[in-house]
Amino acid sequence: MHPVAHALTMPDKPAYIMAATGETVTYRDLDERANRGAHLFRLLGLKRGDGIAVLMDNSPRYLEVMWAAERTGVYCTCLSSKLTASEAAYIIRDGDCRVLIASKGCAEVAAALVPMLEDVRRYVVDGPIDGYASYEAARDAMPATPIADPSPGGILLYSSGTTGKPKGVKHALSDEPFGTNVSPLVMLGKGLYGFTPEMVYLSPAPLYHAAPLRWSMAVHQVGGTVVVMEHFDPEAALAAIERFHVTHAQWVPTHFIRLLKLPPEVRARYDVSSLKAVWHAAAPCPLPVKQAMIDWWGPIIGE
Repeated sequence: MHPVAHALTMPDKPAYIMAATGETVTYRDLDERANRGAHLFRLLGLKRGDGIAVLMDNSPRYLEVMWAAERTGVYCTCLSSKLTASEAAYIIRDGDCRVLIASKGCAEVAAALVPMLEDVRRYVVDGPIDGYASYEAARDAMPATPIADPSPGGILLYSSGTTGKPKGVKHALSDEPFGTNVSPLVMLGKGLYGFTPEMVYLSPAPLYHAAPLRWSMAVHQVGGTVVVMEHFDPEAALAAIERFHVTHAQWVPTHFIRLLKLPPEVRARYDVSSLKAVWHAAAPCPLPVKQAMIDWWGPIIGE
């Protein structure tokens, strides 16, 4: 139950699709790019337990970088794209990150980080930023075969820092052999929401958040398809559900509120009958909001 296995058994199946552009990355693509990224990380001297940082919007490269880190035994610190340069620099230093991968969409903050992180290797995806090397070019120069010493990595996320400096939540890395390590969310998703390889999961929120990122990676472990929204828009979310026949999705109450604010004729325009299970997290959902969503989508909403 790992993308490596899915790349062998169903290589042409979409691992993820970008909702706005339709860019599709198959399980073969994902595995080869993750292997190349893993070789790059080893070339940079990264070993099990070391750290990298990711400062990206919802880029098509986000999940491939995560899976590259996951197979090299490193911790990946996912930074909010809303941070200032000084806030991001603090977390990168505190997380002992030796490599930073930014996206062109975060260019302003990424550029400001250059003089703060002169000793950190810096790469950029989706376009150039001064002071950053192209991740895609460096990745593509690496072999697509697995590294010799794969090892399960981890995600290192930070608190919001509302009561002081942000604090990293660092879990011990799995000792299971690579490829057999299964996220607890896989079992939860199967038990509560009926996860199967046929599922199509909509991810409407920023991937730097814990729930969207971990649920998306759990779907990949199952062998489903993730549809990533580059930015949330309520009508675009309904259009994505209809276009891609979405079966599952995780939301926050604010998403529900914005969906419900759409005019009735807009809400009625889209077919959402493919949905089998949706759930909300991050904050309590007001009862009237949840009831309105149940009235609209049926008794398929969990929390």
